[in-house]
Amino acid sequence: MKITITAALLVISMAFAGSASAQSKADKILGYYLTYDDETGAEKSQVQIYKDANGKYYGKIVWLKEPLTTAGKPKVDDKNPDTKLQKRAIIGLEMLKGFKYNESDNEWIEGTIYNPSSGKTYNCYINFESANKVKIRGYIGASWMGIGKTAYWTKEAALRK
Repeated sequence: MKITITAALLVISMAFAGSASAQSKADKILGYYLTYDDETGAEKSQVQIYKDANGKYYGKIVWLKEPLTTAGKPKVDDKNPDTKLQKRAIIGLEMLKGFKYNESDNEWIEGTIYNPSSGKTYNCYINFESANKVKIRGYIGASWMGIGKTAYWTKEAALRK
């Protein structure tokens, strides 16, 4: 009887350990990422990726290299097709939405990315290229169709000031 209980406890603890391991892999994405200008390659913004109460992953812009317009006012989401949203600030804007972790492919899938430069939203997936570099792939339709754009972001230790 003791052997059966011990074996059952061992199986249960291994199940929890496996679940915790998958969760820590999923949470590897959490943190701050430096983004780059598509044309010049210069630093552009910093995005914080976080996990919401629903267990999905989101990202918001927390720093801009150039936070002000030429008129000296904070940049806003003026390219957004929804006129009600065109006055919201770029800093604080949620640009990554609803990602879930796919353990078998070690990537975050089924999310969307919003591009404030164009006002367009795309399907998206994210995976790590190296320990501190993620590949962000925004696409139209299905990812295998090849219609999209790829960006690489660098993970940083903390929020920029």
